[in-house]
Amino acid sequence: MKLTDAYFPYSFPAELADCVCCPRECHADRTAGPGGYCKSDAFPGVSSICLHRGEEPVIGGEQGICNVFFGRCNLQCIYCQNWQISSRNEAIQIEYQRIDSIVHAISKLLDEGCRAVGFVSPSHMVPQMLAIINALNDSGRKPVIVYNSNGYDRVETLKMLEGIVDVYLPDLKYMDSRLAHEYSDTGNYVSVARKALKEMFRQKGTALITDDAGQALSGLIIRHLVLPGNIENSMNVLRFIAEELSPGIHISLMSQYFPMPAVAGHPLLGRALTELEYKLVAEEMEALGLFKGWIQEAGSSGSYLPDFCFDHPFEKY
Repeated sequence: MKLTDAYFPYSFPAELADCVCCPRECHADRTAGPGGYCKSDAFPGVSSICLHRGEEPVIGGEQGICNVFFGRCNLQCIYCQNWQISSRNEAIQIEYQRIDSIVHAISKLLDEGCRAVGFVSPSHMVPQMLAIINALNDSGRKPVIVYNSNGYDRVETLKMLEGIVDVYLPDLKYMDSRLAHEYSDTGNYVSVARKALKEMFRQKGTALITDDAGQALSGLIIRHLVLPGNIENSMNVLRFIAEELSPGIHISLMSQYFPMPAVAGHPLLGRALTELEYKLVAEEMEALGLFKGWIQEAGSSGSYLPDFCFDHPFEKY
């Protein structure tokens, strides 16, 4: 029996009956219930909508960004900081199964001063994301749209987003296929992410356009989280950006890795990043001529850690 769309103000997107939204290309019929690698159905599957003042000051500005966190994920990183919502269906909020409820929650934050809406972990939820954006536009709202993904995106899907997404904010995790397989259950991450980042770069180039308050209006910012014991991977990520994209791209180099309970006994991931490890990667970034962007203070481990048990996961930060 098909899922009813009685609580969905729009018909279920037809492509979800044979889903190839992300590079997994599972061909699952998500209109019949949870399926595919992400175990998601055709509903929006939103876990949290909240104000966030994040890692890059240009994203959201002083007012913050309205972040829409989707539940589940097309990667299953063993060290995931958002593990509460990335691998547990029960984390999906019932009230956020309706597009109108989602738009209401977003609109409330926009009314309080937010000018941007960020969609977090959207790669497996692009049709639902587009339905939310369309509903916002229909209500007369046109916020800056930020696409905050893990970099494991399908090029054909990204091409659908040209002219809709204002700011791409991907995390480029690996340039080592072995690590991608071991840490994120994704053996083809490197080849897929290279193509995805090149498509984002084709759409946005190096220019990061901001308003008078310094808030991003359009552009591409690449995030990279440095993992303990894996600095060569980080250096190769930076080399790819500098050599195959452009040294003019804005980089957010993050030192905020925090060992989650799932990796407590891991020989590398079971500890925090050292100051020396991060320093070596930051020096490579400078040596490659990657001067645009942001680096974090040493000892930021845990400083940006959300707790999705609360309505405002980042409020204490």
